[in-house]
Amino acid sequence: MLLKDLPADARPREKLLARGAGALSDAELLALLLRTGIQGKNALQLGQELLDNFDGVSGLLHSGPEALKSIKGLGPAKRAEIVAVLELARRALAEELKEKALFTTPQAVRDYLQLQLGSRPHEIFAVLFLDSQHRLIALEELFRGTLTQTSVYPREVVVRALALNAASVVLAHNHPSGSAQPSRADEVLTQTLKAALGLVDVRVLDHFVVTSTQAVSMAELGLL
Repeated sequence: MLLKDLPADARPREKLLARGAGALSDAELLALLLRTGIQGKNALQLGQELLDNFDGVSGLLHSGPEALKSIKGLGPAKRAEIVAVLELARRALAEELKEKALFTTPQAVRDYLQLQLGSRPHEIFAVLFLDSQHRLIALEELFRGTLTQTSVYPREVVVRALALNAASVVLAHNHPSGSAQPSRADEVLTQTLKAALGLVDVRVLDHFVVTSTQAVSMAELGLL
């Protein structure tokens, strides 16, 4: 069945305009983004297939362009639109964190880190550099690959903190394995960086371990 064959109050566009975006299901919102389906499958059904294949909206938003190629009927234009929505979400969260003290919006910090790092296929070590009011100056990805105490260079983190005139930092790295449990190596690395940054009066406020589904705070676990 085509979307135009549905009753007017059941069509996603008309439903959104009449009742607001909150009244729509995830599949209906995706149908609006996709606009058209493929032969034998309307946009609503294609949207539901995307959700099923990526385990919901979170999984879909953390997928990359290559992963989206696996969905039949999802051509370059539709893949580009989905990736663009993801990038808009990243930028919106970054703007929020630059305007407010970071820890007045703890969920926004987690969401931002998950969008930035959660879907990466390899390990990324990133640093959120903050001003004296704990507002975001910048997030920079400084190292990638297998992260150990020897592959993350404290000197480079210190140099960037001084260059950006940061008063404090939040460390973050992802676990592509899907486990957000900090390892002993993560604890050692955190203490090494904390000591190095402390020499130039830059505080380490937290270290997050990020996966596609969660961001775990080492400070909350008492590991900082």
